[in-house]
Amino acid sequence: MSTAHAPHATAGARETTEGTVYDVTGGDWDELASAAARSDDERIIVNMGPQHPSTHGVLRLILEIDGETVTEARCGIGYLHTGIEKNLEYRTWTQGTTFVTRMDYLMPLHNEAAYCLAVEKLLGIEDDVPQRANVIRVLLMELNRISSHLVYLATGGMELGATTVAISGFRDREMILDLFELITGLRMNHAYIRPGGLSQDLPPGSMDALREFVKKFKKNLPEYDKLAVGNPVYKARLKDIGYLDLAGCMALGATGPILRSAGLPFDLRKAQPYCGYETYDFDVPTTDTCDSYGRFLLRIEEMRESLRIVEQCLDRLEPGPVMVADKKIAWPAQLALGPDGLGNSLDHIRKIMGTSMEALIHHFKLVTEGFRVPPGQAYAAVESPKGELGVHAVSDGGTRPYRVHFRDPSFTNLQCMAAMCEGGQVADVIVAVASIDPVMGGVDR
Repeated sequence: MSTAHAPHATAGARETTEGTVYDVTGGDWDELASAAARSDDERIIVNMGPQHPSTHGVLRLILEIDGETVTEARCGIGYLHTGIEKNLEYRTWTQGTTFVTRMDYLMPLHNEAAYCLAVEKLLGIEDDVPQRANVIRVLLMELNRISSHLVYLATGGMELGATTVAISGFRDREMILDLFELITGLRMNHAYIRPGGLSQDLPPGSMDALREFVKKFKKNLPEYDKLAVGNPVYKARLKDIGYLDLAGCMALGATGPILRSAGLPFDLRKAQPYCGYETYDFDVPTTDTCDSYGRFLLRIEEMRESLRIVEQCLDRLEPGPVMVADKKIAWPAQLALGPDGLGNSLDHIRKIMGTSMEALIHHFKLVTEGFRVPPGQAYAAVESPKGELGVHAVSDGGTRPYRVHFRDPSFTNLQCMAAMCEGGQVADVIVAVASIDPVMGGVDR
């Protein structure tokens, strides 16, 4: 053993052509172990990310490790900064939906709904939104909750080496994205929910496709129980990992599955209902394990409850308008599929161009300038798949927002990472972060 260090008391030394060689003899193992513990030489800083495959986007985890044990953990964010909140100040209130839908890209419809609820509160038209529009909003948000949880199951499974769970999760999510494409025209980033209602009504054939999905997913959902819930390897990998009790959740502002895994049944759909959620019959699942396994079980139960709500939505969908009646606010929702893709229906174009110059001028002003929102501020929140998604919107009376700030649950929940990981193993950091289920699009906005 060649080294430049001074010889130990129990070491002999001899010179060779290769340099000084020390022969270490004797010494008690306990002494060596305690000396190593006192030394800081073994503590190293490891950067997990920002390109690590297990960090759910470009998240940088700065870990101080002692051997395999994490002694300190910090999050480095900002690698995906989009400036969406700032951009909103330079667009009309309606154009804002196109931006906010891209924040947390796994739950675009929740982003849109929260934003539009805040704008509607500023306009004072919450009660004027048609019943059909509210039912479709709830229907799409619950489908979006299921698709978001399926990504959690799939990516979480993949990180643990459970590739079958990953394949099943993305297979089922694909069915939901097909429904979104049928209804909104896009798989993600829809801009379908607009202030005052929706951009258009459900297209022909969508009810049959929705009922077919419910039937298929009811059949597929028990697969996850067989694959993972009762799987001893899966259970051993998740149990007691990423532990955070109720006191920790309350101190850090955690919401969603993290809070409910600590036993508190807090859900904004029940606590502060919106879009008519108080009229739906569903339960708020909780567990008391405070760990990654509890959050996993919770999300599977939440998918079952969401499916219940989807069925209730399908049963109560009645014909009617999907946009407020006030033409000074209502973005034209008379859309039809033309040869050039999605656009205003020819009947509507003929009417405003051929019969009323006022209607044509108003249509032009509404689309180019947008509507004015009375001065004031409003806060609206929805229960997203990750927790409380809040929007604080401020208007100065103009056609563009003065300021829009999002309380994104991924951003707040990431604070829990250090509490969950410190004292645990490096390999368990991935499990803990997966159980938070952060999406960096929502964090770096």
